[in-house]
Amino acid sequence: MVLMTQAPAIPRATRRRHDREIVALAVPAFGALVAEPLFLLADTAIVGHLGTAQLAGLGIASALLATAVSIFVFLAYATTAAVARRVGADDLRAAIRQGLDGIWLALLLGTIVVAVVLPTAPALVSVFGASDTAAPYATTYLRISALGIPAMLVVFAATGVLRGLQDTKTPLYVAIAGFVANAALNAGLVYGADLGIAGSAWGTVIAQFGMATAYLCVVVRGARRYGASLRPDAAGIRASAQAGAPLLVRTLSLRAILLVATAVAARLGDADIAAHQIILSLWSLLAFALDAIAIAGQAIIGRYLGAGDAQGAREACRRMVQWGVATGVVLGGLVIVARPLFVPLFTGDPAVQNAAVPALVVVALSQPISGIVFVLDGVLMGAGDGPYLAWAMLLTLAVFIPVALLVPTLGGGLTALWGAMTLMMATRMLTLWLRSRSGRWIVTGATR
Repeated sequence: MVLMTQAPAIPRATRRRHDREIVALAVPAFGALVAEPLFLLADTAIVGHLGTAQLAGLGIASALLATAVSIFVFLAYATTAAVARRVGADDLRAAIRQGLDGIWLALLLGTIVVAVVLPTAPALVSVFGASDTAAPYATTYLRISALGIPAMLVVFAATGVLRGLQDTKTPLYVAIAGFVANAALNAGLVYGADLGIAGSAWGTVIAQFGMATAYLCVVVRGARRYGASLRPDAAGIRASAQAGAPLLVRTLSLRAILLVATAVAARLGDADIAAHQIILSLWSLLAFALDAIAIAGQAIIGRYLGAGDAQGAREACRRMVQWGVATGVVLGGLVIVARPLFVPLFTGDPAVQNAAVPALVVVALSQPISGIVFVLDGVLMGAGDGPYLAWAMLLTLAVFIPVALLVPTLGGGLTALWGAMTLMMATRMLTLWLRSRSGRWIVTGATR
């Protein structure tokens, strides 16, 4: 599938310029983006060797935790687009002030989420139909990890500020430090201190607060340089929340899809939910790799539109889609080649391995589709086209749920469930491609 097939070919010099911009932003962005899935991969590898019940508990708790956090990913995405537009309009003071409003909003939302999750953790775990052996581990991990939610949301917002400023290197450095600290703390607390799954949760919480502190130091230094106030501004915080509302709907719909998939996997049995957790960890890593191009798209598209360069935005969009397809093909090939070696890293249970390996083939074949989806998602976010993204994801949710819920009845196990996930991605690709062809997302100016 080629974006805007009737448009003239992009001149070679322009392609090279876009390539340099994409690489300069996407490569460091990838390192920062993979921090979250690498945290989860480290947790999965360490907890997986404690036993299948512990791994199943981690799978359920991590899905709930990711939902509690990822529904607020608009703190990063909306902030990136808004700040990038201000950068394109050459108003750095306003750009940073807008980012600070997002950080204050992150602290407020994080506090509310913790207050909700802590007392309701057992009920949330039971909704997923966790077995009697897995439920206690899921509850323990969820309650402890919830304490790190405010830090995680601050990381989202501060990362958005830096991306909008066309700086993806600083998030890379913070992510590397956070991953190293998380892995060391997890290993030490789980095995050295013999805290089991609780040690894994505590290690991640400590690493997350360390990352948030590092980001705040960078943003505060930038605010002082450009004379932006650090005080919370009620109107600015409210405006940030309103701007992110459509992306919240979009993200809630996506998280609902992942929650339904995890709930279906849990009802297939402990081996299937454990295998699903392994595959979901890899899928998240692959998704973030593709999203690195999308992050570059958010920053670049926002900057072009803020500067009034509609043609530059169109050309950048087309070039990034080409990058997304090529990257998806490469990633799919790597999954096919590495799948016999990948699963044993996380479990020695033959039942879990047998459930995971064929489903990985489905994941591999869907990667080119994912490449288009993530890139166009990022382009439309960079353009501030949140309302369309919200409606498109609601439609995708409506397509996915009935198909996924039929899996336990019709059979096919985990492989069929990931076939339903591929259908979901194909639906997203169609809706995003139609929007990109229409050109209605192109609105220039410092604000949309």
